Order: sequence, then C-alpha cells, then structure tokens
Amino acid sequence: MTNREKKHNTLHKALEINLDNCKYGTIVEIGAGQEVARNFFRAGGAAGTIAKTMSAYDMQVSDDIYGAEETKRYVSRSRLLKMLDKEYTGVTELLTATRPKNTTFFSYAATVTAKSYLQKKECHGWIGLRAQLYPGAAPSNIILHVRMLDNDGSAQQEALGILGVNLIHSAFSFFTQPKKIIESLVDDLEECRIEIDMIDFSGPYFEEIENRLMNLHLVHHNLTHAIMFSPGGEVQVPSELLYKKNILVIRGNFTPLTKVQLDMTRCGQQHFNDMENINAERTLVLAEITMASLTVGDEIDDADFLARVDMLNTQGYTVMISNYLRYFRLRAYFRRYTQLQIGMILGISNLELIFDEEYYHGLEGGILEAFAKLFPDNTHLYIYPFKTPEQDELITVYNFKAPKKLQYLYKYVLENNYLVGLENVDESVLHINPNEVLADIKNGRGDWENKVPESIVEMIIKKKLLGFVNS
Repeated sequence: MTNREKKHNTLHKALEINLDNCKYGTIVEIGAGQEVARNFFRAGGAAGTIAKTMSAYDMQVSDDIYGAEETKRYVSRSRLLKMLDKEYTGVTELLTATRPKNTTFFSYAATVTAKSYLQKKECHGWIGLRAQLYPGAAPSNIILHVRMLDNDGSAQQEALGILGVNLIHSAFSFFTQPKKIIESLVDDLEECRIEIDMIDFSGPYFEEIENRLMNLHLVHHNLTHAIMFSPGGEVQVPSELLYKKNILVIRGNFTPLTKVQLDMTRCGQQHFNDMENINAERTLVLAEITMASLTVGDEIDDADFLARVDMLNTQGYTVMISNYLRYFRLRAYFRRYTQLQIGMILGISNLELIFDEEYYHGLEGGILEAFAKLFPDNTHLYIYPFKTPEQDELITVYNFKAPKKLQYLYKYVLENNYLVGLENVDESVLHINPNEVLADIKNGRGDWENKVPESIVEMIIKKKLLGFVNS
C-alpha cells in the first residue's frame, strides 16, 4: 500500500466519525505532536466531532491541568488515567445538558516519548480511549502500551496518528468484537512500525472480556512478540517488569506443571544466585510458554491457555507467552530491557535440540551464528539431568553426547561456563515424564496425582482441566 493510499484510508475513517453527529469528544496528546487530532481536521467536518484538542508539553503546565506525578514519570499509565479522568469528566459535565440526547461522548489521550535529538532511550507510550458506547452509558476504557519502532521522530508521529484514529474508529465500530478491535489497530500500518505489548479493556460493555485472552491475541496476531502475567494473573508491561532485572526463565508446555519442573526451577535458582552472587530480590523467575505449544493449526484453545497460566500462578510464577522458538531470539528480547544476568533452565532434551543443526535451518550462519547471539555476555544455560528408564543412568552435561562434528563446540561452551550443570537435584522426581502425566490425566484419577503439586491436582480435578474426566 502506498503512503497516499494509507493516508486516504486513515482519513476515510476519521471522516466517517466526523460525519456521525452522535460522537463527540476531546483529543489530548503529549509527546509526539498532535497527529491524531490533525487527521480528524484534515478529513473535514471535525467541528461535528471534536470539542477540544490539546497538547500540554511543559511539565508545570501538565501538572497544573492533571495534577503532579509523585514519581515524576510522565509517560506512565497513571498519567494517562489522570488525563482521561480530567478530559472525560470535563467534556461530559460541560456539554451533556446542551448536546443531543443521542450523543456518545469520548476522550482520547496519549502520553509518549518519541525519538528526538535528546531522546535516546526506548520510544514508547501509553494510549487510551474512554468512551460511551451507547448514549447515557457509563464509560468504557481501552488502554494500550505501545513501542514505536520507526527510526525517526516524524515517522513515529505519523504511525501514532494512524493508530489513534484506528483506536477511536474500531472502538465505536467493533465494541462487541474485541478481537476485531485489536486487529484493526494496525490498519494501514506496515509491519515493524508499532508494537502493542499490553491492552486492557474495562467498563460496562467489556465486563465479560478476559484481558489475558485479549493480550494473547496480540501475540497471535503478531502485534507483539511476548506478553507477561504476574503471579496474581494481572497483565504486565514487559519493559516495566524486566527493567534492570536478572532474569531466570524455564521453558515448557506446562500441561501441567509437574514436580520435576518445580525441582528444575529450585535448582536453577540456587545455582543462578550463587554463581554470580546475584541479589535474589532483583531476580525475576519466568515460566515461558511458546505460541507454538498453544496453537493447533491456527486455532488457540482459550480454556487450555487460561488453565496453564492459572496453574503456574498458583506456584508463584510470572508467566510469559512468546513467539520465540529459538533461544537466541529470546535472549535478544530480554536484552532490550536489562544488561544483567540471564539464565535459561533446560532439560537434556532441549540441549539435544540446541545442538541439532537442523534447528537453525534458514539462518545464514547456522549454529555458529546462533551461538554467537546466545552467549555474547552474561547468559548461561542451566542444564537439568535426565535419568534413562532403560539403564537408570544419570545423563548430565558432563556425559552428554553432542553430535560428533560438534563435540569441540560443545566442549568450548561447557568449559567457558555457558552451559552449567545443575546439581543437588531431587532424584526422586527424575522419573516424571510430563507427557506421560498429561496422558494419565485424561484417564481420570491415578498415580499422576503424586507427580503434580497438590494445589494443581485439586484445580485439575475440580475444574476438569487438561481433558480430565471422572473415572
């Protein structure tokens, strides 16, 4: 699509709203010009839609209007909510009595930090819409956290202008179809211009929406590479959660979380903290699930996804969903936000995958390029041993057999502590095979209950998760 066509489609959406006499509101933008408002004015007929536009750049002016920020963080969710509160309350209190009864009021707000001569840090922002979705209704909110990926400020401003029009238009057009709202947010935007890594729906028309599923749709629809949930199940902004943290991650399907995976985490944490004298309070432990393990074809089982997150949360895990199949890409993602230690807990089967050259098919430099990107600094793989059922032999990093032509590469990463063998393991759980546990769950109650944390057993039985049926 050409720039001319793209602008035409954006202006067409703006004009459609301008010509609807029922929609009336305010647009306030801080940090990247007034591109959303400009699109409405360029489309024509904006007097029928816009009561006020504003951009309060000076901090003292902004504080005078919206109140001071204790943290002095002006690109934040709290600042955005203050903007929405002030603007929506102002326009409804002033104009409800004089506007037609079928008016639906709205306020759009954005506080962002875009690229400039002085701005060298991450370009990101908080964007929100508060709107009546039918006349006289209590307002509903849609809140986004975005990253701007263009290399210059003017392009970032243009992208935000398109995104803002899309948000306003889609909220009014598709409020009964929240996934369609999400998909419409990047209409007329080329890939790699805007990343949306958090979305939150609230209010009367969105009461039944499960925000975890909406955020999963961001990954599924390629609007972001990863989403995160706190141990309490709340959606998190990755940049805020990971910033200047040591990160320890265990990857798995977790269908369900088993006692052997708990032991992997315990051993990994012990080695991770001891190895570099890491402050455990600044370490974030993540359980990561890839999108590939959540999809069948192109479909996602929503109940299965929520069950996995709930089960992990009961054990105190922060949960990450990503579309990173290769470990070096996962490491690069973490490096956006922290330069501290990164650790990844793996089983021997994952180590076999990492030393499989076919795993890097399509990568120009193959396994050597992947390793150069995985181990450049402060990154270690913590390898949990495996006991073979046939020989009862414990396979560790020290007797693992890499492919013959890669044995010197294996020796190099082992001797330089890029691979760290986990010790002090609980050998009583080494026999647990998560795939077998899942198969047994589908047959009803049984020995699998001894291989899974008690609270998760109760959840599976009570809620009939993962195909469990009473036998």
